[in-house]
Amino acid sequence: MSGHSKWNNIQHKKNAMDAARGKIFMRLSKDIFLEARHGGGDPTMNAGLRHAIEKAKAANMPNDNISRAIKKATGDLDGVTYEEITYEGYGPGGVAVMVDVLTDNRNRSASDIRHAFTKAGGNLGESGSVAFLFNKQGIIEIEKKEGLDEDTVMMDAVEAGADDMNTEDDRYVIVTAPEAFEDVRKHLEVKNYEIDRAEVVMIPTTKTALTGADLEKMETLLQMLEDNDDVQDIYSNLEEA
Repeated sequence: MSGHSKWNNIQHKKNAMDAARGKIFMRLSKDIFLEARHGGGDPTMNAGLRHAIEKAKAANMPNDNISRAIKKATGDLDGVTYEEITYEGYGPGGVAVMVDVLTDNRNRSASDIRHAFTKAGGNLGESGSVAFLFNKQGIIEIEKKEGLDEDTVMMDAVEAGADDMNTEDDRYVIVTAPEAFEDVRKHLEVKNYEIDRAEVVMIPTTKTALTGADLEKMETLLQMLEDNDDVQDIYSNLEEA
């Protein structure tokens, strides 16, 4: 019996790992799909796609999966058509939440997102109901390395059209306007900078602190959204502890 139990435990762990890997691959595929649809399927001409492919390869995603995602986006392969949707609402304690979704079934996604908000004691709002509490910004992160001078990085970023640069313990964080994001990224890549992260994000203008039951409910909401395969990004103005 003990051998049977051990086998079941091993199989359960393997299934859990396979499910987690599948979820990661699905999100990476959607990232590749979006970049290819917006900027074309040639990674040599599309820095965003190139970055998405690099992330996928770092996660050991098979080349066939990468190729299939690009072909779907460029219309070279019959398959699912994805739609981009942003949901807005308030979580427990009035925390503002924005959820970016990429889905092949709008009704399913709307139902799932609404259920998550309701179960956590929040409510889903109309478009624009919380967007005014966030600023859209481009973020480009470059790892600090020996010989990489802070002043030089800042000068190159400013020359490319960046708005600001913050220096953290292990990286430089360059901030851009959304419309300047691609130009700044391309300029820095031409300068042979190794970019760790490059994306357009929503930055909250104010923060909301939660404690006790409200904080637990908010964590439940965020976990439910994270577990949803259609969800690409989640933004909130929750004050981090």
